[in-house]
Amino acid sequence: MTRAYSEVAREVRAAGLLGRARWFYVLVGAGLLAGFVVLAAAFVALGSSWWQLAVAAGLGVLLTQCAFLAHEASHRAVLQGGPANDRLGRFVATFVVGTSYAWWMNKHSRHHANPNQVGKDPDISFEAIVFTPEAAQRHSGLRATFTRRQGYLFFPLLLLEGVNLHVQSVRSLLVRGPVAGRALELGLIVAHFALYLGALVWFLPPGLALAFLGVQLAVFGLYMGAAFAPNHKGMPIVGADERLDFFSKQVRTSRNIAGGWWATALLGGLNYQVEHHLFPSMPRPHLARTRLLVRAHCRSLGVPYTETTLMQSYGIVVRYLNEVGLAARDPWTCPTLDRFRGV
Repeated sequence: MTRAYSEVAREVRAAGLLGRARWFYVLVGAGLLAGFVVLAAAFVALGSSWWQLAVAAGLGVLLTQCAFLAHEASHRAVLQGGPANDRLGRFVATFVVGTSYAWWMNKHSRHHANPNQVGKDPDISFEAIVFTPEAAQRHSGLRATFTRRQGYLFFPLLLLEGVNLHVQSVRSLLVRGPVAGRALELGLIVAHFALYLGALVWFLPPGLALAFLGVQLAVFGLYMGAAFAPNHKGMPIVGADERLDFFSKQVRTSRNIAGGWWATALLGGLNYQVEHHLFPSMPRPHLARTRLLVRAHCRSLGVPYTETTLMQSYGIVVRYLNEVGLAARDPWTCPTLDRFRGV
């Protein structure tokens, strides 16, 4: 399979699909800036109106789109050089969105290196949600009752993910040990919340200000979680000691979302998850053409290439989490114990 990746990578390079897409990201940046201007104007014009909650929801969506841009910058997909991408990513993630870029880089880099691998992928190491029957077996009492229904509770819990992302970001910057850009990021996060919360307190009465903040964080967390959840959840889990070649590991554990341009706009390019994991630095506009090359290679090699609709992927995630959660009741009757043990 090492040769398989070399072959498809050669085709991708020959087609110029790893080149930058400057004008695309100029338009994305202009669109985001225009969105902030429109929301700010609506915020000021509406005053003490409960219609402000619609503005809060729009802000949650816009900040998620900013997070998508920061994600691409962290992969060196936006600008030409690494330092330039880091500066852009840190500014957007930390000052605009209010999350730590250093924390995200550390967490997401480990995920890309070992997607869905037990003990190595932080995205399947949550405390609230478990992703393997072995982890579910360790739960008992009320925790087991929750775990057996975790699929149904997963999306409601995402309403709290916005708060969690901010808390984890600040916590990661306060730990002992070296943290890249710690002082800068703490300063940018403080500036973000000072300006944001200051505007809420200045323009809105306390109750409406709290409701605005709550709606914005809920929409942000739900949108972020719903965009990232279809990518790997419900795909094969790689055992802690298993070794797979790069091509097989990235393709077998990733799921694409069908839909074309609208899915790309909605999910920030995460709908092409297979191609993104094979070529993390590839700009968003080039992923669709790369999909055709990768899918053809997978078909010729007999490697499973998974693609489904967005709603079907959500159904898969819910069923998978519920099935895994059954192990909290009786490890001998869990229907996924063998199915998801490896790839």
